[in-house]
Amino acid sequence: MDKIWNEMYEAAKGVQNERRISEYVDAGGVSAAVLSASGRIYTGVCIDTCSTLGICAERNAIFNMITNGESEIKRVLAIMPDGCAGAPCGACRELMVQLMPDKYKDIEILLDYESGRTITLGEITPEWWI
Repeated sequence: MDKIWNEMYEAAKGVQNERRISEYVDAGGVSAAVLSASGRIYTGVCIDTCSTLGICAERNAIFNMITNGESEIKRVLAIMPDGCAGAPCGACRELMVQLMPDKYKDIEILLDYESGRTITLGEITPEWWI
């Protein structure tokens, strides 16, 4: 495991705080960190609602990156409620493809923190409608 993955994991772990916001909204069960092309780490948490208004942690982190003026992703990791890393869902993959249609295949994703197992978005999304 390299130093950057460790920093990203710690950043995501630092914002993960599962909590009930209201009777309709839960937040923080899943957290994520995104490494931008500039080397900055952006974080986000999932926000689950009783309707479709929620957002995944990965997209929340990506939107944080975009809000701060960046648009190129190098690495992504998500931490599930059990502390294990996991792959982004289809909606998160779709956003990354649309954000970086010519470079999305190079985005690295951490699948297992303990073993350091990574994969690229291109490997899990080899052909996309774009």
